[in-house]
Amino acid sequence: MTGFVPLIEASRGGTTECIHFGAIAVADASARVLARAGDAHWLTFTRSTLKPLQALPFMQAGGPRALGFTQQQVAMLCASHSGEPMHVAQVQGMLDKAHVPYRRLQCGCHVPMFVELGQAAGAYDERHHNCSGKHAGFLACCVQHGWALDSYLAPEHPLQQAIRRDVARAAGLAPADLQPGTDGCSAPNYAMPLASLAGAYARLASGEADTEFGVSFAHLADAMTAHPELVSGTGRNDLAFMRAGRGDFVSKAGADGVQVVASRSRRQAVAVKIADGSKVAASAATVAALDQLGWLDERQREQLRPWRAEVISSVRGAPVGARRAVFTLSGPA
Repeated sequence: MTGFVPLIEASRGGTTECIHFGAIAVADASARVLARAGDAHWLTFTRSTLKPLQALPFMQAGGPRALGFTQQQVAMLCASHSGEPMHVAQVQGMLDKAHVPYRRLQCGCHVPMFVELGQAAGAYDERHHNCSGKHAGFLACCVQHGWALDSYLAPEHPLQQAIRRDVARAAGLAPADLQPGTDGCSAPNYAMPLASLAGAYARLASGEADTEFGVSFAHLADAMTAHPELVSGTGRNDLAFMRAGRGDFVSKAGADGVQVVASRSRRQAVAVKIADGSKVAASAATVAALDQLGWLDERQREQLRPWRAEVISSVRGAPVGARRAVFTLSGPA
């Protein structure tokens, strides 16, 4: 774990209580490291930050156009959504256009995030799973190509083989360089160097300027920045980052402390991994990194201040502690 350094410190009563270690990589579209904290090449499971890249085979084959997907539904391909009615309606629309019943989704079902956040509860199913948009896109891609639906998550399935190929190309790696695993939604997931993940997002943010995936990247980035409420949900960090970015920031969080934010104007991206998987620390470190890079103006700094989570409060709302960034980005090693 020597590749991790202290990123976020939490204290209570003036005494340090927690130190969240991690690594940060800032890279351009060639995955060249521009700044870092810790090991910028730390091998990191991408988790849900992989979703825009997993959509590449469908995008490259003209799937959204062929099936009549709207820009909102393209955004859902990249979503880790909260299962709110707006999300479920979009997923159902995607399935309808692919002529596939929702029971074919193999993501499983969990309590939707909007229920966990205190919104009204009710009956829920696979469409409420935070990855259901990605899975609806998987099924749509299979329908488009005539591939088997029952085995669409198998690593040897043509869809997953195409995804592994395109993810590797986007990250500037060989398919064999991607270390395989399985995500919480049962889909194949891959670990890659943190700088490679940042480089892939810098390419995504480059849009049509990318010579290999240009139109696909442009459509994905346009959809994400135009509809950040679909990519995440009410009160969520990706919504906050992309709204603060005013169309410039492409943001995607992943489980267990992964966060990526890319700047379309700069064609650069920041990738963060927190060793203990803390979501709070990942958001706080991301805001601090953006600030150190000079990507935030005063208004953006204020908009993202809640995601620094500087004050630790009791259940009654009384301030009982503090949280602060303890890293300084440095140049490439």
